[in-house]
Amino acid sequence: MIKALGTHINDFLSLFYPRLCHSCRKALIQGEECICAFCRYELPQTHHHKERENPVSRIFWGRVDIETATALFYFQKGGKVQSLIHQFKYRGKTEVGVYLGKMLGNKLKDHPIWDPVEMILPVPLHAHKQHKRGFNQSEVFGRGLSKAIQRPMLVNNLVRVAKTGTQTRKARFKRWENVETVFMVKKPEQLRGRNILLIDDVVTTGSTLEACAQKLKEIKGVRVWVATIAMSV
Repeated sequence: MIKALGTHINDFLSLFYPRLCHSCRKALIQGEECICAFCRYELPQTHHHKERENPVSRIFWGRVDIETATALFYFQKGGKVQSLIHQFKYRGKTEVGVYLGKMLGNKLKDHPIWDPVEMILPVPLHAHKQHKRGFNQSEVFGRGLSKAIQRPMLVNNLVRVAKTGTQTRKARFKRWENVETVFMVKKPEQLRGRNILLIDDVVTTGSTLEACAQKLKEIKGVRVWVATIAMSV
């Protein structure tokens, strides 16, 4: 009865404060969360999580030893995925990040490639940037992912110790050079011999993820998987 009453209250409030799809901005209907059914159907999913060798994992070939990598979506300028990530990162709609984490996690948990993963590590922001934004988008994404795959997320061990400029307009080598020495593992003993899922929001050249993975691989016995919300195409 209480649940039914809550549903009626939500339905009444939606008449005045409609919940909107974060992709197309149209009103959500009952049962929809963050993204309407039409936009969810239209989002360009990669399905790369099903195969160990795929276009995302190939980004890292010859650069760092990882088990495999995946991205939930393809990222194109002006597309629905860009709109979602913009709402999430720059408008503070953290519920979008959690939702996308659960969406990817529900895919990963059904495939044996990802079953060995023991913990999740988000790519860290510098403390100054995180304070300014109010959150780390990778960590928020990780909350939903952690809930879906039932693996803990560890924060504040892999840290960013120096600020870097924007990566957007840098060539691949310059991106790598920009992040090569900015990450540190504070307590390597917590990670020794563990299977780690390293996560970020978008992978373009892979330089940031590569730098993080290299630091993790310096720890004895560590194996690394990589997952992101989107990959640039």
